Amino acid sequence: MTERFHERLADVIRKPLITEKATTALELNQYTFEVDHRAAKPEIKAAIEQMFDVRVVGISTMNPPRRTRRVGRFAGKRAQVKKAVVRLAEGNSIQLFPEE
Repeated sequence: MTERFHERLADVIRKPLITEKATTALELNQYTFEVDHRAAKPEIKAAIEQMFDVRVVGISTMNPPRRTRRVGRFAGKRAQVKKAVVRLAEGNSIQLFPEE
């Protein structure tokens, strides 16, 4: 594992992504997260296992190109986003929506 996230694995995971496609993947025990664009698969796996106390079976990552945005005559780039789809072992789950 690289030294970048060695001390603070919680900084790897930014937020869970709640989209229609991600919600249907919950039935297959797959969870989608937005992660730091510099994070590697072993770091993502270690962060998920440490934060949620689950066992990760597989990870798929997507690192799309940055998108350009314009506001009037000013052009800029949006923040770089990396998505990770995490497949958990049978019997494990992550509570994304709190039950009251």
